[in-house]
Amino acid sequence: MNVWGLILKCAGWKFTITTPPRDKCVICVAPHTSNWDFILGLCAYHSIGRKANFLMKEFWFFFPLGILLKRLGGIPVPKLKGGDLSNRLISLFKEHKYVNLAVTPEGTRSRTEHWRRGFIFIAKGAEVPIQLGVIDFPNKHILITEEYWPTGDVEADMLAIKNFYKKYSNAGKYPDKFAV
Repeated sequence: MNVWGLILKCAGWKFTITTPPRDKCVICVAPHTSNWDFILGLCAYHSIGRKANFLMKEFWFFFPLGILLKRLGGIPVPKLKGGDLSNRLISLFKEHKYVNLAVTPEGTRSRTEHWRRGFIFIAKGAEVPIQLGVIDFPNKHILITEEYWPTGDVEADMLAIKNFYKKYSNAGKYPDKFAV
């Protein structure tokens, strides 16, 4: 067991990750109600020898923290008006051999029923699957057991993905902040 798995074990967490290892995929993580989601997900993914990329505001990539964040897989996102982040990320998938991009479709730790759809556009444009991840706080269990290939019908794709997460409506650290 590596240090990442040891951290989870010491904290009383278990994980089940049965999706196939991929050089390229989008990892959808929900519910996202706490900053702990990031740390737990990072530990679980690294514990099985996989590296995940993640998006973070460019603001956080100052020296020396920026060096650590980039080594952990961080991708700085500048605050641009009219920027097209989805197309930039599709290009990233095409330019690099390995990209496992973790995203939180809620886009916030606050309650929202409007999930951002960019991750579906990215997966479809990059022709990669979406692996569906759950951080289940009441059961201290991290799961990535399902994979979804986007069809190109964004509304149907979002409905299918939200239907998957309905059974985890109480899984967040703060369940009242999660809505599908």
